[in-house]
This record gives sequence, structure tokens and C-alpha cells, in this order.
Amino acid sequence: MKILVAIDGSVYSQRLLDYLAANREAWLGSSNRCTLLHAVLPVPPHAASMLDRNLLKDYYREEGEKVLQPAREFFAKHGFEAEFVCKVGSPASVISSTAEAEHYDLLMLGSHGHSSLGNLVMGSVATKVMAHCGVPVLLVR
Repeated sequence: MKILVAIDGSVYSQRLLDYLAANREAWLGSSNRCTLLHAVLPVPPHAASMLDRNLLKDYYREEGEKVLQPAREFFAKHGFEAEFVCKVGSPASVISSTAEAEHYDLLMLGSHGHSSLGNLVMGSVATKVMAHCGVPVLLVR
């Protein structure tokens, strides 16, 4: 199975990683391929146009590494293998489009567990992903 795990560096992402570690045989066995994805919010276009392209590229790389490096260390500590990917864009769009375009079998997300009213008022990446993604989604709260 090809599994995409979306992380953002939050406590909810850590719960997701802990869930994977606790259920390693089911999700991280030799028959599964796991990719961890982090979406970095883009710099507003007007501001980005004033920045050197290499500076902006370095900024995105550094922001991605802030989230991916602890996940790499977690996976190494537990002896898990995975690919680590950082993309720039709106998290819900990046996650949904990556899951579909790269033909993942399952998408895993950590969730804050807001109520329906909370999602309506504040929005939720998980809610948007589930609404726009055709790939099965597993939410870990």
C-alpha cells in the first residue's frame, strides 16, 4: 500500500507519528511505502516578487526542514523507512492534489478534533482535504 502522511509539526502530527509507531506492523510493514509530506504556506505574491529567488527557495527549504527533521529523527529512532517531501502551497490543496496525482492508496492526517461548528468558523485542513480528495483518509485524533 502506498501511504501519504501529512504533517505540520503540531502536537496532532506527533500523535499521528505515535499512532504509526504503535501500529507499525499494520502501516509500516515491508509491503507498504510511506511518504511524509509537509506543506509550507507560500509567501504572499507581492512580497515574494520583491525577494531574490534563491532567498525565497532557501526560506521554503528551511521552513520545511523545521517540520521534517524531527519526523526524520523519529522514523530513524524507530527504524522506519519513509520518503520526506516538502511542497509550497495551501496545505489542503497540496495534500489533496499530491494524494490524487501520485496515486496514493491512503492519506493519513492528524486532526485537532474541532466540532462541526468549530470547523465552520475556523476551517480545518482535514475537513477541506476530506471534501476535495478522492483518496481514502484516516484521521488520527
